[in-house]
Amino acid sequence: MRRKGEMKLGLYLVQAGYNEGAWRHPSVPAAGGVDVDHFAHLAALAEGAAFHFVFLPDSPSVVERDNANIARVGRNDSFEPITLLSALSSKTEHIGLVATATTTYNQPYHLARMIASLDYLSRGRAAWNIVTSGNKFEAANFSEENLPDHDKRYEVAREFVEVVKGLWDTWEDDAFVRDKKNGIFADTKKLHLLNHRGDHFSVRGPLNIARPPQGHPVLVQAGSSDAGIKFAAEFAEVVFTAEPSLESGKSYYATVKEKARALGREGDEVLVMPGIVPIVGRTKQEASEKLKMLQSYTHSDVLIETADRWLGFVTDLRSVNLDSFVPESLPQTNFIQSRQKVLLALAARQKMTWRQLIRLISDSRGHLMVVGTPDEVADAMVEAFDQYAADGFNLIPAIVPSGLKDFIELVIPELRRRGRFRSGYSGQTLRENLDLRRPLNRFTPAA
Repeated sequence: MRRKGEMKLGLYLVQAGYNEGAWRHPSVPAAGGVDVDHFAHLAALAEGAAFHFVFLPDSPSVVERDNANIARVGRNDSFEPITLLSALSSKTEHIGLVATATTTYNQPYHLARMIASLDYLSRGRAAWNIVTSGNKFEAANFSEENLPDHDKRYEVAREFVEVVKGLWDTWEDDAFVRDKKNGIFADTKKLHLLNHRGDHFSVRGPLNIARPPQGHPVLVQAGSSDAGIKFAAEFAEVVFTAEPSLESGKSYYATVKEKARALGREGDEVLVMPGIVPIVGRTKQEASEKLKMLQSYTHSDVLIETADRWLGFVTDLRSVNLDSFVPESLPQTNFIQSRQKVLLALAARQKMTWRQLIRLISDSRGHLMVVGTPDEVADAMVEAFDQYAADGFNLIPAIVPSGLKDFIELVIPELRRRGRFRSGYSGQTLRENLDLRRPLNRFTPAA
């Protein structure tokens, strides 16, 4: 695959928006988290604009520490991703469907079967966002007191993904002949037991669903720690990352591609798609006023809780002088190490106080945030694309549906005018639309 002149776009699909105060805005459906029609509407908007995929984040736990904060956030009533995307598969035709699922608290066989099923339900549009659990409250939901060590989680994930890919290959593409005349449903010469025995999993196979339409559903990965970059270079076909500056984005992009090549992969087999949080207005002042309104809806306790969590629970910001400068380093966390690093680097570059960093985390979590006109948003995206800091972006609206509509109505036409985004779909499957090759079955002679 050669890098074309058009960027890829995904939609980070959240019920109210990325800003912590978005759920309180009058335009946001109060019960959107459990309203399939709300999510279908967002997916339809993205599909109408020819986005490549919708991306559903997930954590199998409530992530806030106490009831005071649980009471004020608007996200703990939402669907599990694979279930919701299975429903959306019947309400969409072209757009890819990316489901987040953790390797820390799942079993490979279950997940291989569910993602393969989603690929069939969507006729080849499924993808799996591979994560290792990064929130400390998940462990207690799965009979454990603490999360495994950060690097240990990636060690388990590596074997987990190899097992899943092996299970997807246990039937060759044409193994199910379904010959009614001769009474032969499956050609067992094209059946291959996995018989995996590793350090963490023992899985015989075969999978009791045919090989997915895409061969393997697209593998997406979100993680930028040293272990996460190594994992991305080995397995990921799409990488979702937080890169708030052009220079850090270029460095990350080059590192991931270089490590992928060192493992025998082509650099363009790995698409780097950082997040972008655009707040778009027809004027700069209009965009700024939209942000200020969202900020006015966010309680100070929620601001501090969110910052403590994204910094890895190594701070207690309720007890610090918020007008003091953020230190250059904090204790290493066992949770999301890469995001702590990104946030501290951003604070150091901009000489932020704690108060400023806390507000930034609420607004963007360290992703690239552009508050401005359609030209200004398009400028930032095109510059990152042309300077090889991104192959495309995951759009993270601060509020939905209005923020998504603003982007589609104001920024998409500008990107198309500059020849940087497509006007329609080029293939049936997500792989075809992302220009990714369909993998051969490891068990066939051709492979």
